[in-house]
Amino acid sequence: MNKINELFAGRGDRKLLSIYFCAGCPSAESTADVIRTLERRGIDMIEVGIPFSDPLADGPVIQAAGTVALRNGMTLERLFGQLEEIKDEVSVPLVMMGYLNVIMHHGIERFFRRCSETGVSGAIIPDLPFADYLADVKPTADRYGIRVIMMITPETSEERVRFIDSNTDGFIYMVSSAGITGAQSSFDDAKQRYFRRIDAMNLRNPRMIGFGISNRQTLESAQANAAGAIIGSKFVTLLNETGNADDAMDRLYEDLRR
Repeated sequence: MNKINELFAGRGDRKLLSIYFCAGCPSAESTADVIRTLERRGIDMIEVGIPFSDPLADGPVIQAAGTVALRNGMTLERLFGQLEEIKDEVSVPLVMMGYLNVIMHHGIERFFRRCSETGVSGAIIPDLPFADYLADVKPTADRYGIRVIMMITPETSEERVRFIDSNTDGFIYMVSSAGITGAQSSFDDAKQRYFRRIDAMNLRNPRMIGFGISNRQTLESAQANAAGAIIGSKFVTLLNETGNADDAMDRLYEDLRR
Protein backbone atom coordinates (compact mmCIF):
# COMPACT_ATOMS: atom_id res chain seq x y z
CA MET A 1 0.00 0.00 0.00
CA ASN A 2 1.14 3.54 -0.71
CA LYS A 3 2.60 5.18 2.42
CA ILE A 4 0.11 8.07 2.23
CA ASN A 5 -2.83 5.67 2.31
CA GLU A 6 -1.17 3.72 5.14
CA LEU A 7 -0.72 6.90 7.17
CA PHE A 8 -4.35 7.95 6.96
CA ALA A 9 -5.71 4.44 7.39
CA GLY A 10 -3.70 3.91 10.55
CA ARG A 11 -4.03 7.27 12.26
CA GLY A 12 -7.24 6.54 14.18
CA ASP A 13 -8.39 9.79 15.80
CA ARG A 14 -4.88 11.25 15.90
CA LYS A 15 -4.44 14.57 14.10
CA LEU A 16 -1.54 14.65 11.65
CA LEU A 17 1.13 17.26 11.08
CA SER A 18 2.89 17.70 7.74
CA ILE A 19 5.81 20.05 7.12
CA TYR A 20 6.89 21.67 3.85
CA PHE A 21 10.43 22.82 3.12
CA CYS A 22 12.23 23.81 -0.07
CA ALA A 23 14.95 21.41 -1.18
CA GLY A 24 18.32 23.14 -1.47
CA CYS A 25 17.61 25.79 1.18
CA PRO A 26 19.35 26.80 3.34
CA SER A 27 22.12 24.80 1.64
CA ALA A 28 22.36 22.54 -1.39
CA GLU A 29 23.14 19.49 0.76
CA SER A 30 20.64 20.12 3.58
CA THR A 31 17.76 18.07 2.13
CA ALA A 32 18.60 14.73 3.73
CA ASP A 33 19.31 16.27 7.14
CA VAL A 34 16.02 18.18 7.15
CA ILE A 35 14.05 15.05 6.26
CA ARG A 36 15.79 12.93 8.89
CA THR A 37 15.24 15.60 11.52
CA LEU A 38 11.56 16.10 10.71
CA GLU A 39 10.88 12.39 10.93
CA ARG A 40 12.81 12.09 14.21
CA ARG A 41 10.89 15.03 15.65
CA GLY A 42 7.53 13.36 15.04
CA ILE A 43 6.35 14.86 11.77
CA ASP A 44 3.89 12.53 10.03
CA MET A 45 4.43 13.54 6.40
CA ILE A 46 7.00 15.70 4.64
CA GLU A 47 6.48 17.89 1.56
CA VAL A 48 9.68 18.48 -0.36
CA GLY A 49 9.52 21.61 -2.47
CA ILE A 50 11.07 21.66 -5.93
CA PRO A 51 12.55 25.16 -6.42
CA PHE A 52 11.20 27.11 -9.38
CA SER A 53 11.90 30.59 -10.68
CA ASP A 54 8.23 31.63 -10.95
CA PRO A 55 6.21 30.01 -8.11
CA LEU A 56 2.83 31.69 -8.61
CA ALA A 57 1.04 30.19 -5.59
CA ASP A 58 3.84 30.94 -3.13
CA GLY A 59 4.29 33.93 -0.90
CA PRO A 60 7.55 35.84 -0.35
CA VAL A 61 9.01 33.41 2.19
CA ILE A 62 8.85 30.35 -0.06
CA GLN A 63 9.72 32.40 -3.15
CA ALA A 64 12.88 33.55 -1.39
CA ALA A 65 13.72 29.99 -0.34
CA GLY A 66 13.37 28.85 -3.94
CA THR A 67 15.68 31.62 -5.11
CA VAL A 68 18.32 30.55 -2.57
CA ALA A 69 17.95 26.91 -3.61
CA LEU A 70 18.39 27.72 -7.29
CA ARG A 71 21.45 29.82 -6.53
CA ASN A 72 22.78 26.86 -4.55
CA GLY A 73 22.52 24.75 -7.70
CA MET A 74 19.52 22.66 -6.71
CA THR A 75 17.85 20.86 -9.62
CA LEU A 76 15.18 18.20 -9.76
CA GLU A 77 17.70 15.55 -10.81
CA ARG A 78 20.02 16.51 -7.99
CA LEU A 79 17.09 16.30 -5.56
CA PHE A 80 16.19 12.82 -6.75
CA GLY A 81 19.80 11.80 -6.18
CA GLN A 82 19.68 13.06 -2.60
CA LEU A 83 16.39 11.26 -1.94
CA GLU A 84 17.74 8.03 -3.40
CA GLU A 85 20.58 8.06 -0.88
CA ILE A 86 18.19 8.07 2.10
CA LYS A 87 15.18 6.16 0.74
CA ASP A 88 15.85 3.13 2.96
CA GLU A 89 16.11 5.31 6.07
CA VAL A 90 12.82 7.18 5.72
CA SER A 91 9.52 5.64 6.81
CA VAL A 92 7.18 8.66 6.68
CA PRO A 93 5.52 9.57 3.38
CA LEU A 94 7.41 12.03 1.19
CA VAL A 95 5.41 14.26 -1.14
CA MET A 96 7.09 16.25 -3.90
CA MET A 97 5.62 19.71 -4.44
CA GLY A 98 6.48 21.55 -7.61
CA TYR A 99 5.22 23.37 -10.67
CA LEU A 100 4.23 21.77 -13.94
CA ASN A 101 6.89 23.51 -16.01
CA VAL A 102 9.74 21.87 -14.08
CA ILE A 103 8.09 18.44 -14.15
CA MET A 104 7.31 18.61 -17.87
CA HIS A 105 10.88 19.68 -18.61
CA HIS A 106 12.05 16.63 -16.68
CA GLY A 107 9.46 14.45 -18.44
CA ILE A 108 6.17 13.27 -16.90
CA GLU A 109 6.99 9.57 -17.21
CA ARG A 110 10.54 10.05 -15.98
CA PHE A 111 9.36 12.18 -13.06
CA PHE A 112 6.97 9.57 -11.69
CA ARG A 113 9.41 6.75 -12.33
CA ARG A 114 12.07 8.60 -10.35
CA CYS A 115 9.55 9.28 -7.58
CA SER A 116 8.91 5.55 -7.33
CA GLU A 117 12.62 4.74 -7.40
CA THR A 118 13.52 7.24 -4.67
CA GLY A 119 10.81 6.50 -2.10
CA VAL A 120 8.44 9.35 -2.89
CA SER A 121 4.75 8.57 -2.27
CA GLY A 122 2.96 11.57 -3.72
CA ALA A 123 3.14 14.75 -5.75
CA ILE A 124 1.43 18.14 -5.51
CA ILE A 125 1.45 20.18 -8.72
CA PRO A 126 -0.46 23.42 -7.94
CA ASP A 127 -0.79 24.62 -11.54
CA LEU A 128 -1.77 21.27 -13.07
CA PRO A 129 -5.12 21.62 -14.93
CA PHE A 130 -7.54 18.94 -13.80
CA ALA A 131 -8.35 17.87 -17.37
CA ASP A 132 -4.64 17.30 -18.02
CA TYR A 133 -4.38 15.41 -14.74
CA LEU A 134 -7.15 13.03 -15.78
CA ALA A 135 -5.98 12.56 -19.36
CA ASP A 136 -2.21 12.38 -19.04
CA VAL A 137 -0.83 12.62 -15.51
CA LYS A 138 -3.06 10.30 -13.49
CA PRO A 139 -2.55 7.22 -15.70
CA THR A 140 1.22 7.63 -15.49
CA ALA A 141 1.24 8.33 -11.76
CA ASP A 142 -1.03 5.35 -11.11
CA ARG A 143 1.30 3.10 -13.05
CA TYR A 144 4.11 3.97 -10.64
CA GLY A 145 1.94 3.96 -7.51
CA ILE A 146 2.28 7.71 -6.89
CA ARG A 147 -0.64 9.69 -5.48
CA VAL A 148 -1.26 13.06 -7.14
CA ILE A 149 -2.73 15.39 -4.53
CA MET A 150 -5.14 18.07 -5.70
CA MET A 151 -5.94 21.37 -3.98
CA ILE A 152 -9.26 23.02 -3.19
CA THR A 153 -9.86 26.61 -2.05
CA PRO A 154 -12.80 28.57 -0.58
CA GLU A 155 -13.77 29.42 -4.19
CA THR A 156 -13.94 25.78 -5.33
CA SER A 157 -17.56 24.83 -6.03
CA GLU A 158 -19.19 21.86 -4.33
CA GLU A 159 -19.56 20.14 -7.70
CA ARG A 160 -15.85 20.47 -8.41
CA VAL A 161 -14.86 19.40 -4.88
CA ARG A 162 -16.88 16.22 -5.31
CA PHE A 163 -15.40 15.65 -8.78
CA ILE A 164 -11.88 15.99 -7.36
CA ASP A 165 -12.78 13.70 -4.47
CA SER A 166 -14.05 11.03 -6.89
CA ASN A 167 -10.96 11.11 -9.09
CA THR A 168 -8.09 11.33 -6.60
CA ASP A 169 -6.62 9.18 -3.87
CA GLY A 170 -4.46 9.85 -0.82
CA PHE A 171 -5.78 13.12 0.59
CA ILE A 172 -7.14 16.48 -0.51
CA TYR A 173 -5.04 19.56 0.15
CA MET A 174 -7.48 22.10 1.54
CA VAL A 175 -6.02 25.58 1.04
CA SER A 176 -7.21 27.88 3.82
CA SER A 177 -7.56 30.89 1.53
CA ALA A 178 -7.55 31.81 -2.14
CA GLY A 179 -4.35 33.80 -1.70
CA ILE A 180 -0.69 32.84 -1.68
CA THR A 181 1.18 30.96 1.02
CA GLY A 182 2.21 32.74 4.21
CA ALA A 183 1.78 32.62 7.98
CA GLN A 184 -1.41 34.04 9.52
CA SER A 185 -2.21 34.84 13.15
CA SER A 186 -5.79 33.54 12.99
CA PHE A 187 -8.49 32.14 10.72
CA ASP A 188 -11.47 34.50 10.41
CA ASP A 189 -15.17 33.59 10.36
CA ALA A 190 -15.23 33.20 6.59
CA LYS A 191 -12.46 30.60 6.70
CA GLN A 192 -14.17 28.82 9.58
CA ARG A 193 -17.40 28.61 7.56
CA TYR A 194 -15.44 27.23 4.62
CA PHE A 195 -13.85 24.57 6.84
CA ARG A 196 -17.26 23.54 8.22
CA ARG A 197 -18.86 23.51 4.76
CA ILE A 198 -16.27 21.10 3.37
CA ASP A 199 -16.37 18.98 6.52
CA ALA A 200 -20.14 18.59 6.15
CA MET A 201 -19.72 17.17 2.64
CA ASN A 202 -18.40 13.88 4.11
CA LEU A 203 -15.84 13.39 1.36
CA ARG A 204 -14.27 10.03 0.58
CA ASN A 205 -10.71 11.34 0.89
CA PRO A 206 -9.25 12.72 4.12
CA ARG A 207 -8.30 16.40 4.08
CA MET A 208 -5.25 18.31 5.24
CA ILE A 209 -5.48 22.08 5.75
CA GLY A 210 -2.55 24.27 4.74
CA PHE A 211 -1.55 27.91 4.07
CA GLY A 212 -1.30 30.24 7.04
CA ILE A 213 -0.78 27.85 9.95
CA SER A 214 1.74 29.33 12.36
CA ASN A 215 0.43 29.25 15.95
CA ARG A 216 -1.85 27.39 18.33
CA GLN A 217 -5.05 29.04 17.11
CA THR A 218 -4.54 28.27 13.44
CA LEU A 219 -3.21 24.76 14.16
CA GLU A 220 -6.14 23.80 16.38
CA SER A 221 -8.64 25.26 13.93
CA ALA A 222 -7.15 23.22 11.08
CA GLN A 223 -6.99 20.05 13.14
CA ALA A 224 -10.59 20.47 14.31
CA ASN A 225 -11.84 20.58 10.72
CA ALA A 226 -9.61 18.06 8.93
CA ALA A 227 -7.32 15.07 9.42
CA GLY A 228 -4.45 17.42 10.14
CA ALA A 229 -2.46 20.49 9.22
CA ILE A 230 0.33 21.42 6.81
CA ILE A 231 2.91 24.02 7.86
CA GLY A 232 5.13 25.60 5.24
CA SER A 233 6.12 29.26 5.42
CA LYS A 234 6.49 29.28 9.20
CA PHE A 235 8.94 26.38 9.18
CA VAL A 236 10.83 27.73 6.17
CA THR A 237 11.27 31.05 7.98
CA LEU A 238 12.55 29.35 11.13
CA LEU A 239 14.85 27.07 9.16
CA ASN A 240 16.37 30.05 7.38
CA GLU A 241 16.78 31.97 10.63
CA THR A 242 18.42 29.12 12.54
CA GLY A 243 20.15 27.28 9.69
CA ASN A 244 19.40 24.09 11.60
CA ALA A 245 16.34 21.84 11.33
CA ASP A 246 16.43 20.78 15.00
CA ASP A 247 16.53 24.38 16.21
CA ALA A 248 13.79 25.30 13.76
CA MET A 249 11.60 22.51 15.13
CA ASP A 250 12.24 23.64 18.72
CA ARG A 251 11.01 27.10 17.85
CA LEU A 252 8.10 25.81 15.78
CA TYR A 253 6.79 23.61 18.58
CA GLU A 254 7.16 26.54 20.97
CA ASP A 255 5.16 28.82 18.67
CA LEU A 256 2.46 26.18 18.18
CA ARG A 257 1.88 26.11 21.94
CA ARG A 258 1.16 29.86 22.09
